[in-house]
Amino acid sequence: MTLLSRRSLIMSAMALGLAPAQAAGKLQLVMFDRVGCPWCAKWDSEVGNVYHKTWEGERAPLRRLSMHPPYPSDLSFITGIVYSPTFVLVKDGREIGRIVGYPGEAHFYVQLSQLIEKAGS
Repeated sequence: MTLLSRRSLIMSAMALGLAPAQAAGKLQLVMFDRVGCPWCAKWDSEVGNVYHKTWEGERAPLRRLSMHPPYPSDLSFITGIVYSPTFVLVKDGREIGRIVGYPGEAHFYVQLSQLIEKAGS
């Protein structure tokens, strides 16, 4: 598979809310949002554009979904999403923890780093 076709496949999967296949033990940060959410927009402007370049983003790649079910089958174990945004750290098909709401850039990274440490990564 060429690099271009692999990239196209990954981009198509991401557009559908599907994460590329990940090795066992990999972390994933799932962001549940909704259209018109002002806190989601604030997260986008303060964190979203650089998240993938951060220590946290390298360890827990972002997967973004609508907060309204149904969720993809590999995330069917996640329940109780009430507020947007809600960030759920996932490892090996289970929830490690979550951040409900967006507490601002500094607090977001502190909370996420604690969750990543809790996951043992």
